[in-house]
Amino acid sequence: MKIIDGQNTILGRLASYVAKQALQGEEIAVVNCEKVVITGSRKNIEAEFFEKRHRHGHSQKGPKPSKLGERMVKKTIRGMLPDFRMGRGRQAWKRIKCYTGIPNEFEGKKMEKIKSDKKNKFIRIEDVSKK
Repeated sequence: MKIIDGQNTILGRLASYVAKQALQGEEIAVVNCEKVVITGSRKNIEAEFFEKRHRHGHSQKGPKPSKLGERMVKKTIRGMLPDFRMGRGRQAWKRIKCYTGIPNEFEGKKMEKIKSDKKNKFIRIEDVSKK
């Protein structure tokens, strides 16, 4: 099992890497999901997430978008997989686990870090999920 530390990693790069590894048959655990970084203008990102959450008013049906950081990361990874409902996409989806913080079972184990050059404009998932 590969353990990937999401702290200060750009969300899209993390998601594409994890999806590719899962498709190759690797079991993957992503820790520190709340500290993953989304690049771009803070104002625009917050507005986009606010609009997504409040689009589901009283007249709308269907599930509301999650405010949990690990679910936001996992949903982004899901978007990088080929049809996650069937075939190899489904098998890969089952091999991916996301966690807030570092669970006790992974403490002291070797964690992989994905290199990403941090931009000037960014926001952490934990900041978006609070609103």
